[in-house]
Amino acid sequence: MKSPVLKALVAVAALCALTGVTRAAPPETWELKPDTGYAYGKDGKTLAYKMGTKNADMLLKGAKKVPKGTLFFVGQNGQLYMRTAPYLEGDGSFSFGADD
Repeated sequence: MKSPVLKALVAVAALCALTGVTRAAPPETWELKPDTGYAYGKDGKTLAYKMGTKNADMLLKGAKKVPKGTLFFVGQNGQLYMRTAPYLEGDGSFSFGADD
């Protein structure tokens, strides 16, 4: 391995192998618990509340179901966003993954 070209090819192959392992990692399951309310506060903090039946009717009034296939993410500005448009490629990989 004295040739600079050969060394460069080996380095590129190693980098591609590491990138492939990173991209192949499956998504983590986000487990929401029953009887728990999740909030994104006015100060940008996320909170979890233990819920009961007190005022349950009032809580549901005006509430909307989150459509299946919704992606939630925090932007670079710290704001919470949601996206209902497609976010997966045809092969099931995440469209907005790490920069190559």
